[in-house]
Amino acid sequence: MALEQILALVGFVLVMTGTPGPNNMMLLASGANFGFQRSIPHILGITVGCQILLVAVALGIGQLLLRVPLAAGLLKVLCGVALLYLTWLLVRPAPAIDESAPLKVKRPLSFWQAALFQWVNPKAWMMMITAVATYTQPEAMLDSLLMIGLMFAVVGIPCISIWNLFGASLRRFLANARRARQFNLLMAGLLLASMYPLLV
Repeated sequence: MALEQILALVGFVLVMTGTPGPNNMMLLASGANFGFQRSIPHILGITVGCQILLVAVALGIGQLLLRVPLAAGLLKVLCGVALLYLTWLLVRPAPAIDESAPLKVKRPLSFWQAALFQWVNPKAWMMMITAVATYTQPEAMLDSLLMIGLMFAVVGIPCISIWNLFGASLRRFLANARRARQFNLLMAGLLLASMYPLLV
């Protein structure tokens, strides 16, 4: 891959992994609720899940979705259901009698939960389909895929980690029950807003 293409790929990965989306909203909430260290499996799960999705798209699943409207529609429904479920985890009432108790997520996503979530994450599909269509070269497909995967790891992990660290920096501020409740409601709203690509 030429240097110009590598630089363009770095810019693409930086924008895609650094901007708001379901993964970053969940990492922000996870950092605020559990801190950075407990969220590391979530971060690594996102990375590995995206790598597996990248290979699947390169092997033709992306083309299948583009050519079979029913499959694409089914994927949209699954994405929507998954995002609604994750939103519910953020806003479900706490099993506490105290009205001032924060809405509390019980535990962060595990490595495998985060990896599997990429299959129903609309932004992850968009990223991988665009990356394969734009940055792979048919005559050097394996090398192209390795470079794309490497960039999503090297550039992507720091980008998504920043979201989690920002959430972790809010933990003291969110020790107040009312602020924690409002924060989780805000994160749930942003997660719902990330469903916008499913509606267009």
